Amino acid sequence: MNNSSNLCFLPSLDPDLLHETLSGWQSSYPQMGVCAFLPEAQKDQLSLLQASCARLQIPLVGGIFPALIRNGMFYTDGLWLLRLDVMPFHALYADLPRDADSVERLANDMSAQIAGQLEGGTETTLFMLFDAMVPNIGTLLDNLYLQLANRVHYAGANAGSETFAPMACLFDGKRVVNNGVLLVLLPRHQGAILEHGYHAPGQAVYATSTLGNCISQIDWRPAFEVYQELVQSQYGVQITPDNFYEHAVHFPFGIVRANHHVVVRIPVKLHTDGSLFCVGEVPANSVLTLLKSPTVDSQETLQVLTTGLAAMKGDNDWADVLLFYCAGRRLHLGLEKATAELQEFEACTRAACVAGALSLGEIGGSTLHGYPLFHNATLVAAHW
Repeated sequence: MNNSSNLCFLPSLDPDLLHETLSGWQSSYPQMGVCAFLPEAQKDQLSLLQASCARLQIPLVGGIFPALIRNGMFYTDGLWLLRLDVMPFHALYADLPRDADSVERLANDMSAQIAGQLEGGTETTLFMLFDAMVPNIGTLLDNLYLQLANRVHYAGANAGSETFAPMACLFDGKRVVNNGVLLVLLPRHQGAILEHGYHAPGQAVYATSTLGNCISQIDWRPAFEVYQELVQSQYGVQITPDNFYEHAVHFPFGIVRANHHVVVRIPVKLHTDGSLFCVGEVPANSVLTLLKSPTVDSQETLQVLTTGLAAMKGDNDWADVLLFYCAGRRLHLGLEKATAELQEFEACTRAACVAGALSLGEIGGSTLHGYPLFHNATLVAAHW
């Protein structure tokens, strides 16, 4: 094994292969730690990874995702190991609160811990992995930003099951938790680049009644009723309760922000009362527009990502790159087009290695030093 590489993909969680890989790294980097990504199909083998790291006293953090990304393809087996040469500050929180006062207190505690670790004048990224079932990710990000502002860059993604069934999906060396968040501070790191390539059409409506991820009313009418009308009038498709899950992923909402950036929200559940459950919070009175997958500009997406990565380091050649690709985007485009997009990304970056996972929501700013937002349908890329 090449110990100089920060990234290693193992085709299986074989104990001997794990030990050989980790001990080889450790001989060169005695203060190292590991961030690991497992596919959902391999979740029952997490204990093997934890045991191997425990034997070598190597700190471990990571997440379980629907699939992994390697060589421009999606994999449901294997394991990504991402080496951290010196294990930085990290914290794993379970059972995150939902009420506003408790969220604010938690964000204050997190921010105090993080601020105590920051080195003056050094760019640092706050890397976050959330359980996709956490309903108030945006609120927690808002509270963190109020305390930390641009003292850190913000980047991350959601782990969990693509079925959106509850699943313990975040782990450290001893635990695996659900409804939580993993925080890792990456020192001397310039953040991530995020892009989706959606362009909003002109017609807009208002989310007049929302609760967390749930839209109850649009323009003071039942949300699903208005959603049906928008899809029918703009794209000629009739959505019913019976075919909702077939079509809704192709017609996400876009939240239009004051700076005209669009934050994508994918409806994933239709409730019997006509309310729509989305991946990610929808603030009350949000300006919504209806998006459609053919309006995704893949070339623009890749151009933004590769230009941004190159600007961070001057050149992407032979760099290791971390990539998260939204599961909703893969559903929009279909497996063939999504795979082609992955492969073109690797070709454009000319990276030595691209390690990543299929994610259930992504975190980043609209600009490099911008306000952190929780997105759907995006690609998030960073140097590792």
